[in-house]
Amino acid sequence: MKRFAELIQQLETSNKTNDKIAALVDYFNEADDLDKPYVIAMFTGKRPKRPVSTALIKLWAIELCGLPEWLFTESYHNVGDLSETIALILPPPVQVSNRKLHEWIKDLALLNGQDDSYKKAFIVNAWNSLETRERFIFNKLISGNFRIGVSNKMLVNALAKQSTTESSKIMHSIMGKWEPSAITYTDLIAGVHVNTDNSWPYPFCLAYALESEPASLGEPKEWQAEWKWDGIRGQIIKRNGELFIWSRGEELVTDQFPELHFMANELPDGTVLDGEILSVKEGKVQAFSILQQRLNRKTINKSQLNDAPIGFYTYDLLEHNGRDLREEPLATRRKLLEQTIQQLQTRDIVTLSPIVTFSDWTSLATLREGSRELNSEGIMLKKLDSLYHSGRKRGDWWKWKINPYTVDTVMIYAQKGSGRRANFYTDYTFAVRDGDKLITVAKAYSGLTDAEIKEVDNFVKKNAVEKFGPVRTVKPELVFEIAFEGIAESKRHKAGLALRFPRIARWRKDKKADEINTLDDLRQLLQSTL
Repeated sequence: MKRFAELIQQLETSNKTNDKIAALVDYFNEADDLDKPYVIAMFTGKRPKRPVSTALIKLWAIELCGLPEWLFTESYHNVGDLSETIALILPPPVQVSNRKLHEWIKDLALLNGQDDSYKKAFIVNAWNSLETRERFIFNKLISGNFRIGVSNKMLVNALAKQSTTESSKIMHSIMGKWEPSAITYTDLIAGVHVNTDNSWPYPFCLAYALESEPASLGEPKEWQAEWKWDGIRGQIIKRNGELFIWSRGEELVTDQFPELHFMANELPDGTVLDGEILSVKEGKVQAFSILQQRLNRKTINKSQLNDAPIGFYTYDLLEHNGRDLREEPLATRRKLLEQTIQQLQTRDIVTLSPIVTFSDWTSLATLREGSRELNSEGIMLKKLDSLYHSGRKRGDWWKWKINPYTVDTVMIYAQKGSGRRANFYTDYTFAVRDGDKLITVAKAYSGLTDAEIKEVDNFVKKNAVEKFGPVRTVKPELVFEIAFEGIAESKRHKAGLALRFPRIARWRKDKKADEINTLDDLRQLLQSTL
């Protein structure tokens, strides 16, 4: 546990990728072999079932340290992280334990099904045997919430450097379903288990955002252009008579999309399709807000099947007759993909994502401007000789998105952030005008520089007019331009609207609060998108 706590501290105190990779390499060189699979699982989002509720953890911590609840709450608001707050306020340990990380994780798993008194005794005894840093890690093990700035790519690069195994093989190995308690670190990294599960997906090939004019990419004839669809990236896998559907988030979502189950009969064994899960009605891709009606549902009723029917637009073939095609160029994979789809009887549900034909970059730019008419986010550019890499590789795949929608708003609420931002107001709520009133339309916390964050923080502290727990109501004076990808009706929001992926585009110091957009402006935008 101590060594893992040291790793977390090193990762949180550095912003440099190379330093983080070095810290990870050192950890995997030195850590207990039984701990390593659990660390990989945590860093890749494989969270075990939470054994104790947050409310009980908070209650037991308050009892143990003897603080009044209001003081604990104020401390939490100042620190910004519940696990860290509890670790800081608890009295010193009675006797320090040197138990391993995997031992603590296994014991926490055994709490499931126990009564609250048993759980309390275990948690309190654990707190009394851990130093502050280890307590923080222990609390995070309970919540399963490790936000430490380590991407899958960074982790894989560190594992590749430590083990001298090719990074693409490691990426494939750590995907999918595996249990840290049932596999050794050596076998996990080597991918010994990969072929034991028919459902095993491949790591997704991702694109960088195009930051310059497409003419900088060279000759148009070297590139394949496709529409960038706004759906759920997924892989359809058919092996040994079984069908599996994986999302990019490594979730097995087969049961959520019964419209695609016919592929179990029509796809040949040893086939893996890469594409986009979309809501498609009468041959037209519907807005993402329609697709959302179908996501994360255990049961699907007739109304949802009718209003948001599912289609799969496929644009790559990763496995053909059991052969891994990722080392073949895109042009070859596309030809085989076309042959595979042509053999299907139901091509209106699973269909080829069309190639956008163009002769020069100027004509493609013109076509791109019409993306929203197709409910597309823009253009994907893929080099015809590109391999199917794990993750991103600069130069092969680019996403050339259309400019987002924007709206001018005024900030009316602010709340402190978490982690490194715990001492600054960085979580903001924005509103537009509705007659003489201000109606909230979005929350955002990204888009400002560090200097701007400090400036806004000073404004909030000097101009807060009301306090609701951690939230401060502020004078409606600061105007911000909010960028977003889409707009939809929403009964959950007071404005009756929801903005997709809102973020701060810029601080409009040149505008006053009476110059912001109105709710009618957003309603008109909604109508124009329908």
